[in-house]
Amino acid sequence: MGNTDVTGGLTRRDYLAGGGAVLGTAIVAGCSSDNGDPSETATANDGTAGTSPTTDGSYTASLSPVGEVEFDSVPENVFTMYNQYADMLVALGHGDAVNAMFVPEMAGPSMRHYYERLPGVSFDWEGLPNPYTNFTKEFFYGLDSDVHLLDPAWAIAQDNWDVSDIEELTDNVGPFFGNFYSGTHGDPQEPYSEDYRYYTLWELFGRVASVFQERERYEQLKAVHGELVETIQSNLPPAEERPTAVRVTLGDGQFWTYHLNRPGFWLADTRPLAANDAFGDETWDGLWGSVGYETMLEADPDVILHLWGMTPRYDMDSVRETLASHSVGRELSAVQNGRVYAHGMRYHGPIMNLFQIEMTAKQLYPDVFGEWPTYENGAHYPEIPAEEQLFDRDRVAEIITGGQGV
Repeated sequence: MGNTDVTGGLTRRDYLAGGGAVLGTAIVAGCSSDNGDPSETATANDGTAGTSPTTDGSYTASLSPVGEVEFDSVPENVFTMYNQYADMLVALGHGDAVNAMFVPEMAGPSMRHYYERLPGVSFDWEGLPNPYTNFTKEFFYGLDSDVHLLDPAWAIAQDNWDVSDIEELTDNVGPFFGNFYSGTHGDPQEPYSEDYRYYTLWELFGRVASVFQERERYEQLKAVHGELVETIQSNLPPAEERPTAVRVTLGDGQFWTYHLNRPGFWLADTRPLAANDAFGDETWDGLWGSVGYETMLEADPDVILHLWGMTPRYDMDSVRETLASHSVGRELSAVQNGRVYAHGMRYHGPIMNLFQIEMTAKQLYPDVFGEWPTYENGAHYPEIPAEEQLFDRDRVAEIITGGQGV
């Protein structure tokens, strides 16, 4: 049931030939004022292809757009940009290797909200530099990373960067191994654009797992994810009985709006739930759009999912008060019915994905999957009784910390 068309493994050329909508490539909107993959189930290209040992004890891993990369040993000092990669390393038991991370003062506490529910799982984010504020070659030289979990196609789109910079850092510091545009099925720049491959979140996770020689952990976590998605999609009500919903960030007099069911791993937590997107027919000039209160009232979604609502960037009590005190906002059905929910982060990896899928299921379909508990600002992911959990926390924690799962 739900969206089951899997685009992981498609090249950009394949996707465009099929008529898919290509989104823009801006970085953040609604993040400072202010997603993946249809059902995010694995395809035949499960994210571990292209990994092989060599005769001298080294091994290779492959990923578009960088191709095959050789490693002499498991990386111990790792550059990450967006938070899905840091979450992947925590999931693989290598969180201590992270040496940089996007907006750590926002992402770190948010990740901790989830990890708090996994016995023995933690991540020390304090003191990590934010590469987005100092994206220079000197910064990369200073970190001296064994591998950069960063898409070179994204890097050359930044000011004063080109392919020669990527080649220099690869030769003198460490290889690049990242894929950004699978997040949105956006359009990378040349020379990476023609055969750029799109992956689901869990395929990308598998490729990263190959770099760290952690196939077993990956396979076990992928099984948990597969069971979670199957549980949800086998119990979804018919499409005509599903709620209308929006994913938004409330700004200054407007809503930053994001789709729910489009391709890309930025939507890996909403697409499996297959709700009726109140703005599903809208095509924006970029990764998101913005609408005013009147337009939101015309759409009048049953549910409002407030992106970044569980991060330190937003106070959900204030968000709800702002909506309720607005002459138009108070007329919204979601406001009147108490269905304005704090939602998670767009840049989320596999651990966060499990929690955010469960969260979204309860927020959209409380009659099917159980009520979403009240979320207190700054609190950890709410305690949910074991019989109402949609995946086993202890099983996930055992996999991450070195147990075999159950």
